[in-house]
Amino acid sequence: MTFMKSLYGATAMLALTAGAALAEPAIIFDLGGKFDKSFNEAAFNGATKWATETGGTFKELEMQSEAQREQALRRLAESGANPVVMTGFAFGDVLNTVAPDFPDTKFAIIDMVVDQPNVKSVVFNEHEGSYLVGMMAGLASKTGTVGFIGGMDIPLIRKFGCGYAQGVVAANPAAKVILNMTGTTPAAWNDPVKGAELATAQQSQGADVIYAAAGGTGIGVLQTAADLGILSIGVDSNQNYMHPGKVLTSMLKRVDNAVYEAFKEGVDLKPGINVMGLANEGVGYAMDDNNAALVTPEMQAAVDAAAEKIKSGELVVHDYMSDNTCPAATF
Repeated sequence: MTFMKSLYGATAMLALTAGAALAEPAIIFDLGGKFDKSFNEAAFNGATKWATETGGTFKELEMQSEAQREQALRRLAESGANPVVMTGFAFGDVLNTVAPDFPDTKFAIIDMVVDQPNVKSVVFNEHEGSYLVGMMAGLASKTGTVGFIGGMDIPLIRKFGCGYAQGVVAANPAAKVILNMTGTTPAAWNDPVKGAELATAQQSQGADVIYAAAGGTGIGVLQTAADLGILSIGVDSNQNYMHPGKVLTSMLKRVDNAVYEAFKEGVDLKPGINVMGLANEGVGYAMDDNNAALVTPEMQAAVDAAAEKIKSGELVVHDYMSDNTCPAATF
């Protein structure tokens, strides 16, 4: 059985300095917890897959506050953990400070680029996967109005929303896309009540498909959509199972693969930037028994055809982060 060390709070982090002889990999989850059924949980699944396949062990840490980021990184590096993987753009500045102090430790960060010789930066083409689920929403909508609910209002989440809107209008040029963000602080990732309120408001404006890219907040969106009798779209992990027959699909962001590969590389982790998109199976959409009845063969064929065009370069989805504009909708 794999032995995993669950570390909570500053007191527990101090204990990491003991037993530094073994170079176990480590993962630090962003706020929201490892069982958020979305981003963090995908990362946890990747670490667990590595442990199951290799029989190895890893350290893990769930932060309780923003203030713990630097302390967590330093304590894990001091403990001998190698590599140290962290989930989320918010670790960027801290990692840029800490990495030079531990030149023999390899770090991997997901969703941010940190230019240090011992750091691997993994970023995703979320706009490509979001385009595909946007097409699915545009094809499935009966009202011609669909919604998007993001978590914290940052360019990365606008990238999701913009790609989604482009896919919607590609499938239905007359469609209306309602885009809302939950908030401007990290609390926006874990506010299912606010997610429910936004979903209700969008449904009252005619939305009958809502895409949630909001971490734990999205749980409230998916639940409310099911309660209201409309469809939702999950994110990061396959969330189709949460409300079978009510979740149209989920935009898969293969954070699990990113963590698995980083752990697999171990102390030989290769620094630099790794971009994961449709072409290398970094993003996609989920089909399973839970949503099979919602997606017609014609819908799936149309989406798959678009995916092939994106992979080949024939179709280029606009990246909001390239110039902070969204040609298909307004935030």
